[in-house]
Amino acid sequence: MASERVRVLNPAPVRAEGRYVLYWIQANRRVEYNHALAHAGDLANSLDVPLLCYEELDCGQPHASDRFHRFHLEGVEELAAALKKLGAGYCFYLRRRRADPETFLPLLAEEAAAVVTDDHPTLMRERPVAVHCVGVDSSCIVPVSCIPERAYAAYSIRPKIKRLLPTFLKAPRRTVLRRRYSAAAPPWHTAVRESEIAALVRSCEIDHSVGPSLTYRGGRRYAERHLQRFLSERLRLYARLKNEPSAHATSELSPYLHWGWISPLEIALETERTAATGKLVADEFLEELIVRRELAFNFARYSARPASLESLPRWAQETLRKHARDPRPYLYTRGQLCAAETHDALWNATQKEMRLRGKIHGYYRMYWGKKIIEWSRRPEEALETMIEIHDRWALDGRDPNTYANILWCFGLHDRPWPERAVFGKVRTMTIEGMRRKTQVERYIAEIAEIERTGRDPFRVQ
Repeated sequence: MASERVRVLNPAPVRAEGRYVLYWIQANRRVEYNHALAHAGDLANSLDVPLLCYEELDCGQPHASDRFHRFHLEGVEELAAALKKLGAGYCFYLRRRRADPETFLPLLAEEAAAVVTDDHPTLMRERPVAVHCVGVDSSCIVPVSCIPERAYAAYSIRPKIKRLLPTFLKAPRRTVLRRRYSAAAPPWHTAVRESEIAALVRSCEIDHSVGPSLTYRGGRRYAERHLQRFLSERLRLYARLKNEPSAHATSELSPYLHWGWISPLEIALETERTAATGKLVADEFLEELIVRRELAFNFARYSARPASLESLPRWAQETLRKHARDPRPYLYTRGQLCAAETHDALWNATQKEMRLRGKIHGYYRMYWGKKIIEWSRRPEEALETMIEIHDRWALDGRDPNTYANILWCFGLHDRPWPERAVFGKVRTMTIEGMRRKTQVERYIAEIAEIERTGRDPFRVQ
């Protein structure tokens, strides 16, 4: 395992008498292309002990809802089977009530030789364990630590990533465990079966008003299906139509990357193979997948507060402060915005897409964010609204890309533009521009039909 991927999280030593190595799954729910799992397996082999994997789903996490619980649970049975085939143990704790124990990690760590977890800048939780603990970066192709300072924009990080890609753009070796885990599951373990997911979700003390996505289903197999659909049908269209929402030329893989059911490394290698075989040009997609995505991880890792306007470049902070009291053409409450009750039919459709599908097309999300700035009393209020909406409805929310893309609306990773009211020197976007560049009415009609029928014709089967 490359040392660039491994970060020691405490000074405790490896416990020689430990019964197993414990892999605490927080961000990467897969056996394939998982450097954290591979590191945990190597450590278990070196100590001649089995590997035990632990995962938890907490009813007490902010914005826990039917949408997020169902999406998570849809991948559990598949992951359990894959880990069993590998020879690893798997314990899944579903905390259903606030009165239930918060976690069983310390209990499992008491008998572990060491703990390995996912090193992720926005998803990783650090719980104290009295044993050697490391975090492993398996969420980026080029480990975040390889670029040890914050990049200003894509142009500044791109040459660094491209210089390192030949080292890291390679499939990892397959994990083979020497010792099979054979202990019985603890009494608090929840065995998840697909037929029982709806009942499990109903049993949890969570927000039942946010229903499941009409478009995305959780789990590794659906991540693979989305990838194969993109490679076979959409890659050839991507460079020309990626900014046309009604063309459906994008991969729609962000929920699966966020939940860790598929690796960006796997996507990149499969894309390169498909492009070479079909004589296609994949440069623009790989730019988004690697450079732009890893720019967001760089930002999240090296920003003290990645969800704050304090993380903006100085010019953006200054110009927003200067124009903070400018008259707004419209003012909407957060409730009106959440309910898609504005005068702008396109904006309403983007918000409804978030509520129905669980994400907004990337190009229209920029318009969505710019308008929230324009219709809020202060930039701080606009930022809080954007984060609240993503946290509540977006299957790819709470991610480095979430915070980087939201703050892009305020000037992050961008440059100053001609000064205007409200935005100052921050880039603006208008409905006239959207009508010139995209098929606005077609998109609005598509979202209206999904809202009317409760079915998405672009859902992967």
